[in-house]
Amino acid sequence: MGGKITYIFLATVLVLVFGVVAMEGVLLLLTGEPAAMGMGAVAFVLPCIGGWFLWANTRFARSANRLARTLEAEDGLPVDDLLRTPGGRVDRDAADAVFARRQAETEEAPGDWRTWFRLAVAYHDARDTPRARKAMQRAITLHEQTPDDEKPDGEKSARPDNGPVDNGPVRTV
Repeated sequence: MGGKITYIFLATVLVLVFGVVAMEGVLLLLTGEPAAMGMGAVAFVLPCIGGWFLWANTRFARSANRLARTLEAEDGLPVDDLLRTPGGRVDRDAADAVFARRQAETEEAPGDWRTWFRLAVAYHDARDTPRARKAMQRAITLHEQTPDDEKPDGEKSARPDNGPVDNGPVRTV
């Protein structure tokens, strides 16, 4: 829970910084000097890029947490029983052993989002964050592609099924 509060706090501060940068951009545009106006225009681009980055990361985290809740309900979350160093970090040899097992599971069932989720956790434990994010993104993509009838009741998509789409009469040439 502390991680969520920290994330919300930092996201709020970041949005406030974006607002200040945009306001400074307006002030620079109002000066009428070409160099200042150019910097003012750039000041609008930076909050847009930062906003997109914040939105994409928030969406990623929410999706990963949704998958974790689903796996927890299925009693399929990986157990965190890895050896740790005195400082609290996961022991590298223990993480590598679990990683090899998770990689083999994923190779056996490459279309199952659950194996990709567990592989992402193994990558994270092995301190390979870029690959952990890619594996988690793959798990999210596979989960989103899973038909609704295979998902638990709480995981049904929010999109209504309006039946077949009628595209009007078909023209032949």
